[in-house]
Amino acid sequence: MIDAYLIPAVNGLAYGLLLFTVAAGLTLIFGVADVLNLAHGTVYVAGGYVAVSVSDGTWAGLGLGVLAGAAAGLVSGAVLWAALTPLSGRGHLTQALLTFGIALAGGALLEKAFGADELRPVLPAALDGSVDLAGHRFPTYRLLFIAVAAVLAVAGWLVITRTRVGARVRAVVDDRDMVAALGVDPRVVLAAVLAVGGALAGVAGALGAPILGPGPSTAPQTLLLSLIVVVVGGLGSIGGAFLAAIAVGQVQSLGVVLLPSVSPYLLFAAMAVALLVRGWRGRGVTA
Repeated sequence: MIDAYLIPAVNGLAYGLLLFTVAAGLTLIFGVADVLNLAHGTVYVAGGYVAVSVSDGTWAGLGLGVLAGAAAGLVSGAVLWAALTPLSGRGHLTQALLTFGIALAGGALLEKAFGADELRPVLPAALDGSVDLAGHRFPTYRLLFIAVAAVLAVAGWLVITRTRVGARVRAVVDDRDMVAALGVDPRVVLAAVLAVGGALAGVAGALGAPILGPGPSTAPQTLLLSLIVVVVGGLGSIGGAFLAAIAVGQVQSLGVVLLPSVSPYLLFAAMAVALLVRGWRGRGVTA
């Protein structure tokens, strides 16, 4: 009986780790810069489109696609910072309107440049197949993605909790005036966080293209699920986002198998319960 749910569970793990890679940038941007970025899903799609455009079925093409996706996300984060700077102190509603407009404009430009069809990259031959997993066939690329995404998650946690860079990021959240008094410009830290958050979304788009290929409907779907992950995991909590993303991935995958009639509502029910039980915890970046 358990064997029948193995493949959906592993699929859910891959999907959850993909959502975490996207949501980590979103929760980092909100936790540090206090920016509600509704263009984050569009950045994911941009990274995917760029990766697909350079993929040629070789390992070099795959690596170049990831680097290109990261670069596209980095530039998007820098553009977002430039657009938001004149609106400093205007509140989340103004941020939401601006970033939503950027998302709409960016989505239209991407559709014009790459077309309206969902695209998939050409993978190296070694990854474009399946392997035996407890008597079942499972896509090779998804196993590789699980390993890579897990490494990224651990690396991100170590940077935030164990490095001087992470300490500066957390300090900016706690007391910007004190950070400035110590000779560190908080604006530089905030700009870097927006750029890194965008780069994470771009990397997720590049790595996730074979799983959730870029297309016109991908941006709102990715943004919605990432927001659910951030809310359920706790605003600004990297560890919470990781656990929430794994849970969301399992609900999405196993929910269809176990409770097909109510599976579309399970995520929203989980988000409502999380908000009712935990309440508002405030923002900030935590492990």
